Amino acid sequence: MVKLRLKRMGKKGHPFYRIVAADSRSPRDGRIIEQLGTYNPLNAEAQVTLDEEKVMKWLQNGAQPSDTVRSILSKQGLMKKFHESKLAK
Repeated sequence: MVKLRLKRMGKKGHPFYRIVAADSRSPRDGRIIEQLGTYNPLNAEAQVTLDEEKVMKWLQNGAQPSDTVRSILSKQGLMKKFHESKLAK
């Protein structure tokens, strides 16, 4: 099963995350399938960059986002787009 989740990067005390599609059995910072974006929680507004097309492709193919990634996608408006696209079919 594919999950959309965070991969921790950066040095100790200064986290930086990549939003990735990975097999649910692989470790948190292990092998990934594809990188979808980045998340930097240290900025005042928690800077997020996403490749919307790739995220939508993975969601439509059945990938399950982790709780944190689901929250990030909701704030970016992608979960709403995904649900609207499902209803339009």
